[in-house]
Amino acid sequence: MSCLLEVSNLSKSFYGVQALADYSLRLEANVIHGVIGPNGAGKTTLFNCLTGFIKPTSGNIWLEGKDITTLSAHQVARRGVARTFQNIRLFGTMSVIENVKVALAETRNTSLLGALLSTPTFRSGEQHAEQRAMDLLNLVGLAQRRDQEARSLPYGDQRKLEIARAVALQPRVLLLDEPSAGMNPTESLELFTLIKRLREVYNITVVIIAHDIPLVMGVCERIQVLNYGRLIAEGDPISVRGNPDVIAAYLGTQRSAES
Repeated sequence: MSCLLEVSNLSKSFYGVQALADYSLRLEANVIHGVIGPNGAGKTTLFNCLTGFIKPTSGNIWLEGKDITTLSAHQVARRGVARTFQNIRLFGTMSVIENVKVALAETRNTSLLGALLSTPTFRSGEQHAEQRAMDLLNLVGLAQRRDQEARSLPYGDQRKLEIARAVALQPRVLLLDEPSAGMNPTESLELFTLIKRLREVYNITVVIIAHDIPLVMGVCERIQVLNYGRLIAEGDPISVRGNPDVIAAYLGTQRSAES
């Protein structure tokens, strides 16, 4: 398999505090990859760098061989990297399906004149967007809630809607930031199944950061562990679980730091 996302010696400091140091990754297509670590390990800083929300202090990021290190968040999304957030960012007063269609609009070339005149091309595009949105809602189990306000959904369903909206951008790489946060065990199990299904149906490469270790161990083929912003372990779930540095980090024998 060819390398889809490559990261080399990525570092980020804030006012002299090293939040991320010399992080590297070679991510193949259609892989589910996990990044774990204690609070303040640098996981969200990593995601923010990968998606253009913040610029790294040093290092490079390549997507399909093209350098995206200095691109804005919008440009990175256009290139094929989508994400969710630890704190849900839905359009609360809009309906479930409208939230998905907003993301779909980013992938369409709709002219203002066509929209104003409601041309056949525009109407056809709207019908296609409606169907694609429903396909996504069916996949995440929210089709029956299509007309509800997003803010009225149970917390677990809001998480699913945010994932559906991210997938609507047609990403090559989907970054999930704490996707199971606030979910009960049943919802986490449903999420486990959903992530695998997304990979199968849309050929999406997925990167997960999470505190839900059973979720990461169960769904990811390969796992990296960060602590103090540095990579301390990498490998398959079995080897990572037994790594003494990982055990020490999670047991708190190393002082935690904020990223």
